[in-house]
Amino acid sequence: MKRLMISVVTTMAMLVASQTQAGWFDWFKKPNISAQTQHPIVLIPGIFAFDTIAGVDHFYKIPAALSAQGAEVHTARINAFDSSARRGARLIEQLLHIRVTTQRPHLKFNLMGHSQGGITARYVMNARPDLVASVTTMHTPHLGSPLADIVTGIAPEGSLQGIGFATFANAVGDLLNLLSSNRVDDANVYFMLAEFNKAGAAKFSQDFPAGMPSSYCGQGPDSVTIAGHTIRLYSWSGTSKVTTAIDLSDALFAITGIPFPEASDGVTGRCSSHFGRVLKDNYNMNHLDVSNQLLGMVSLFETKPETLFQNHANRLKNEGL
Repeated sequence: MKRLMISVVTTMAMLVASQTQAGWFDWFKKPNISAQTQHPIVLIPGIFAFDTIAGVDHFYKIPAALSAQGAEVHTARINAFDSSARRGARLIEQLLHIRVTTQRPHLKFNLMGHSQGGITARYVMNARPDLVASVTTMHTPHLGSPLADIVTGIAPEGSLQGIGFATFANAVGDLLNLLSSNRVDDANVYFMLAEFNKAGAAKFSQDFPAGMPSSYCGQGPDSVTIAGHTIRLYSWSGTSKVTTAIDLSDALFAITGIPFPEASDGVTGRCSSHFGRVLKDNYNMNHLDVSNQLLGMVSLFETKPETLFQNHANRLKNEGL
């Protein structure tokens, strides 16, 4: 019996030690690091975008976690369904507004985009590089997503099925815009889908190649210089679809992940997420976990999303950004 107890204790000690790397202890401690970057951080939502609805952040509890470590944080207010160019134009307006209202005319920003938010950030850095200090994309399908090809194949824009799908999807998007007090533009789900099918993604990268890897699944450049402005580039992503078994999104991503020829988070393939300096591409996270949704239900055996953002803000700070 004594030997059995020793064996059990030893096994548990080894398990605890192994989970330290996976992020288990991260759930029981607060990181004692500074997120006080030189330039403000701007969080950019992906599809179904909103900033805050009924007190719930799109990036659940993440702005508060960053602020608690000294960061200046803003969340972009952009259309739930739209092209990245149109979303980017609205974001540029907001960045310029922050410059004016804070009387910092030469201020730059650290853009951090989730999913389509990463594509939106890429548009902004090309259109207004003077506004951007760094771009970080998270779980962003830079090479497109098979899901967009499936949807546009089943319900082509303008077809009977497409009209029905667009009517429903745009109504949902407009409701999200309304609830988050963002009624500047009407939702247009086909503007978004056209960017994420294979042809649309290839066209966007042809128009805006800066930061993309030169080979499939490779690393992109750590930085690019556009119109004389040097911009640092980063990305990270995950390759899990089911991470808690109690989160409703797990069931959804278990299904949506089926068509992928590579490991994915249910929406974005591992290699498709590569942009700039790839920090990590196989976190135990599905497509929503990185934004700490739904309502903080994420894997206990992975670094908390809030901590990932705090650690990255500390990285930006240490690199003078």
